[in-house]
Amino acid sequence: MPNTAAEAIVATSQTQKTVHVAVGVIVRNGRVLIARRPDSAHQGGLLEFPGGKVESGESVQQALCREIAEETGLVLSEDALEPVIGIRHDYGDKCVFLDVWLSRSARGEPEGKEGQPVGWFEPDALRDEDFPAANRPIIRALQLPRQLAITGDIPDAIKGLERLERALVGRSEGSLVVLRAPHLDQPQYRWLATEAVRLCRDAGVGLIVHGAETLCEEVDGARGLQVPWRVASQLTERPVGADLWFGVSCHTSEQLRHAERLGADYVLLGNVLETLSHPGQPGMGWERFRALAADAKVPVYAIGGLGPEQEPEVTARGGQGVAGIRFWW
Repeated sequence: MPNTAAEAIVATSQTQKTVHVAVGVIVRNGRVLIARRPDSAHQGGLLEFPGGKVESGESVQQALCREIAEETGLVLSEDALEPVIGIRHDYGDKCVFLDVWLSRSARGEPEGKEGQPVGWFEPDALRDEDFPAANRPIIRALQLPRQLAITGDIPDAIKGLERLERALVGRSEGSLVVLRAPHLDQPQYRWLATEAVRLCRDAGVGLIVHGAETLCEEVDGARGLQVPWRVASQLTERPVGADLWFGVSCHTSEQLRHAERLGADYVLLGNVLETLSHPGQPGMGWERFRALAADAKVPVYAIGGLGPEQEPEVTARGGQGVAGIRFWW
């Protein structure tokens, strides 16, 4: 039985003649190494994260170290590689499974050993249209934080704003906060969200509004929209532009597929474990989370009974990171 999300996909891929590709996200001084594909190659001329096919008898880590050395001259350590995301993609003429791993300790200076241009890019400068379609979830995973903070109970807009100001202390720059306040009516929520944008901007944090599909149009400065499943189930297309984050709360494989069709940038999946708010109700568990995350084509946050200390368990099972309330609110 497969032990990891990647192994689960690879086992399935072997019956579907899917090419297993080891992909390296090589980070140095906050920038990531990017190569350009030869014009003669599949998807030629586009940018890519370096890597190559996993050969028979190789582990993905062995394959990645070999491919990176052959392509760029950099030396990676197998033990220092961290899982990022696994992506199955059907181009029509070719099916691939991208097994993506992160290295922060590559040794040497990169060069295009096969004549390809290589260079260091800021993650926020990476654009979908410059990459093959299968690479695009990798861009999302790089640009999204490992923790997604969600506000707790907000029965009153003014007190909620005061609570948010206190909670933002200590949040790292570049974090994202989801402003969830289902007990407020729409005018109260819009007022709170508008004021919260200012607080978050001052703290270097992006604010994601939560609820109706029109909220990003109503709250200037919001960095994105997250919708509960009841809203997502009624949508037929992505409700926000490509310059904003769009997230969906999911619980099943069918809901994940719908979120992907809508063009979600990420999903929340859970509850994984039993939560304090629903005692006695077991979550889906780690194995179910692993299986669903393995089949997802977007970054997946685990939610429900989790804190930052479980982040390694989540990423080892194919997740982007942890989403929740109690670890910060």
